[in-house]
Amino acid sequence: MKSPVVKRSIVVAGHKTSVSLEEAFWNGMKEISGLRNMTLSELVGEIDNNRQQGNLSSAIRLFVLDHFKNRAVASSGIEPKATVDSRHSAAAAAP
Repeated sequence: MKSPVVKRSIVVAGHKTSVSLEEAFWNGMKEISGLRNMTLSELVGEIDNNRQQGNLSSAIRLFVLDHFKNRAVASSGIEPKATVDSRHSAAAAAP
């Protein structure tokens, strides 16, 4: 059975790297980069520069999820619930 994960080479900040993502996330990245009038490499570079932890593939998945989640909330007209940033969740949970 073929794996749903697709590994692609991409140039980020002048360096070639490979990223493994499901096809749906690649498609989401292409859509987002088109909306922002930037290349896929530029968008991945932006995500890479802004990530706080974890690997690049995970950071991309979270970025794409957040983009489409925010778009869905905006189109629904419903006020979004407050979310806790994962970087601060441990500190927020501490006594």
